[in-house]
Amino acid sequence: MGILSAIGLSKLRDGLSKTRESVVGKLTRLVTSRRSVDDDFLAELEEILLGADVGVDTTTEIVEGLRERAKTERYASSDELLSLLKDEMRQHLAGNGKTGGDPFVINGDRPQVIMVVGINGVGKTTTIGKLAHGFVRAGKSVYIGAADTFRAAANEQLEIWAQRAGATLIRQQQGSDPAAVAFDTVHSAIAHTADVVIIDTAGRLHTKINLMEELRKIRRVVEKVIPTAPHEVLLVIDASTGQNGLQQAKQFSQAVGVTGLVLTKLDGTAKGGVVLAITKTLNVPVKYVGVGEGLEDLQPFDRDAFIDAMFATGGDH
Repeated sequence: MGILSAIGLSKLRDGLSKTRESVVGKLTRLVTSRRSVDDDFLAELEEILLGADVGVDTTTEIVEGLRERAKTERYASSDELLSLLKDEMRQHLAGNGKTGGDPFVINGDRPQVIMVVGINGVGKTTTIGKLAHGFVRAGKSVYIGAADTFRAAANEQLEIWAQRAGATLIRQQQGSDPAAVAFDTVHSAIAHTADVVIIDTAGRLHTKINLMEELRKIRRVVEKVIPTAPHEVLLVIDASTGQNGLQQAKQFSQAVGVTGLVLTKLDGTAKGGVVLAITKTLNVPVKYVGVGEGLEDLQPFDRDAFIDAMFATGGDH
């Protein structure tokens, strides 16, 4: 079960229920209805995976991998064939998600600076609140920089989440220079020997070029204060946008060097397979998944728990 508690694993299973019902149900029926991995089986498997937003490249690799393994690895039952399929999918998340340890432990520089990016509406603000809560609960002092100074309601929303999480919010008036807010936040955190800085950023400006340049500027300013910062650049993606989220992901990754992904609204989509597509395309690990609205509902990503939760049956709860 890795770093997930029993409660966390239960929420992950619940959050993946739509994916499980629509996708894994089809996979299970396919596997139990056929005893041989023939061309028809593989064609159906390909169709199901593409429907789950696993993506063309990853689907092709999974299908070909299963074809080869079925030739060399004997399986006597549909359960063993399903186990082969799960293992093949797990391989495509290799290196993604810790299977031990605590994501809220800080190694190296303090404050640890985390820059959070993503377009508006994906759940950046709630993700920041939940991240802050996780660090505070782990005994860390957290400063949040309200560097999305263009959206009227952004600071107010962030203030509510900061209060709920027990974090300190650094903000300036609407329309202020976002990089100046980031600069002030990092300096304040250093002055108060804080453990963590989380910097919110805009998700939409007048043009995408302006937005990406603004994010680069924030990164440069933070780097001037702490040369090794930001230590983490988390891109928040709405899982329900599926393949459309991939283009966003590429743009942000090119602009600011994304180091990890946060997949939100996983509980609202039947296409949880997008996790495999995104990690394949960007070669960046998923760090957290959002499976609900509560403070506790941002789960550290664990590839084994994720695959198990996708395939969980009613008796596994």
